Amino acid sequence: MFIPATIEEVKKLNWKEIDIILVSGDAYIDNSFNGIAVIGRCLLEHGYRVAIIPQPSLSSDIDIMKFGNPKLFWAVSSGAMDSMVANYTALKKKRQSDDLTPNGINNKRPDRAVIRYVNLIKQYYNKKVPIVIGGIEASLRRVTHYDYWDNTLRRPILFDSKADILIYGEGERTIVELANKIKNNEPITEQRGICFPANQSEIETLKNNAVILPSHEETLKDKDKFIELFNTFYNNNDPINSKRLIEPVNNRLLIQNPPNYYLQTEELDKVYNYKYENKAHPMYNGMGKIKALDTIKFSITSHRGCFGECNFCAIAVHFGKTIRSRSEESILKEVKSFTEDPKFKGIIYDVGGASANMYGMTCKQQEKYGTCKNKRCLYPAICKNRSINHSDHLQLLRKIAKNNKIRKIFVSSGIRYDLIMEDKKFGDAYLNYIVANCISGQMKIAPEHTEDKILNLMAKPEKYLQQFYQRFKKISKDNNKKQFLTYYLMAGHPGCTLEDMKNMKKRFSKEFHILPEQIQIFTPTPSTYSTLMYYTNKHYSKNEEVFVEKNLKNLLKQKEIITK
Repeated sequence: MFIPATIEEVKKLNWKEIDIILVSGDAYIDNSFNGIAVIGRCLLEHGYRVAIIPQPSLSSDIDIMKFGNPKLFWAVSSGAMDSMVANYTALKKKRQSDDLTPNGINNKRPDRAVIRYVNLIKQYYNKKVPIVIGGIEASLRRVTHYDYWDNTLRRPILFDSKADILIYGEGERTIVELANKIKNNEPITEQRGICFPANQSEIETLKNNAVILPSHEETLKDKDKFIELFNTFYNNNDPINSKRLIEPVNNRLLIQNPPNYYLQTEELDKVYNYKYENKAHPMYNGMGKIKALDTIKFSITSHRGCFGECNFCAIAVHFGKTIRSRSEESILKEVKSFTEDPKFKGIIYDVGGASANMYGMTCKQQEKYGTCKNKRCLYPAICKNRSINHSDHLQLLRKIAKNNKIRKIFVSSGIRYDLIMEDKKFGDAYLNYIVANCISGQMKIAPEHTEDKILNLMAKPEKYLQQFYQRFKKISKDNNKKQFLTYYLMAGHPGCTLEDMKNMKKRFSKEFHILPEQIQIFTPTPSTYSTLMYYTNKHYSKNEEVFVEKNLKNLLKQKEIITK
């Protein structure tokens, strides 16, 4: 059964009213890779009547009010991506395609989707119930943040959207707890994993065990104040050791409660083993293909979190640095469900997470005390407390392969090759297995750059690429396979000059005998240290000036050094 997305589906269930209406910038695919589908399933599991409005029209009330007003609250998301990233390239050109829209045409997701959808609801609804915003766009814009497209600091999105509550990070537990509180008319001020607005007069009752951030007005006047705000914000994203944050904004307060506790293995198993339809809603029949389905339909999320902490990535802020893995039994159960689908061709397109080979890599210190606030797991060197062991992921892949209905398992999500090189016990066996069984002619890796000074600014390792290249070549040869590496690289990152790109080209030509094709221009996105450097022209951890290329023509030139 799909989560109701039409009036007819609601009528069939004999529901007289809807408790919670979910609004999304994505088409409705009932799949565990679709955040709104997951949230909807969690709420249904706890007895709430839920309906989905995907990609509502902004020109009338025909979509947004088709179910009337919800009894408890609206829940609004831009979808799987920040809408500005989804709609524009790094050179600020409009993207023509959208893999999460029928027929692939980028004409359904508005710019600043969260704000637009909240305004749409407020324009037409006539019953005072809360509007809750969440998902990646809301989560990463929850405090004052730099916006690349406006080239300025924007207020917390809760104030710009005029919503009532913001859920950030992993949302399954938070939205159910919040729904329970709203249903029972209980106060939400101590609810973990949310932000909410407050009046200045309330600060005395809210500031106990809280950190007061620089005000929005201070950050506009002084970039050092914004750096202070961001550092405090970044270091308060772990459920175990984070405090409440309070940011004064104009004459009001933004209250960020500590993050909610992560879902653990048993809870993750339950979430990923809901009976998803694993296809697009029938409303899209005849409207064209939804391209994202090609890969997510038969892919598996094995874990959440990433302890890589690349400076250009916001996963640490949104999903956390602690790895939470599903059980083998849960994943094998999902594999079995694939084999029962008549459209399954025996190919699993991915088994992984943000970094596929972090599956099962826990840290006892981190799980007990929370993530370290002034120390990183992998940079500048791998922490001695961090277990680097590929045996769990290797064993999982082998067990999946034993199913005689599986022809091929790909590991398409990112693989941290530095972890493979550092795993002296299982690294070789893991890479051997991947090279022999889990790629088809090419293996994708993401060195991002070759120049030490840029890698340092990215918080990426410097020493492993050539070693990994040689090991990959040898293993491919030993397996009688003609295979090659595909490199994801970046131009225009803070610190990067035309000379750095020329040096990168020389190194790839000389050492790897290839000119890479997969190169992107750095896009400053909210809540990353790289974006902080872009805006402030300062090193992320030192009081030093950093060159930042901001001219769009020069950014294109950086990219074209490699691609032309």
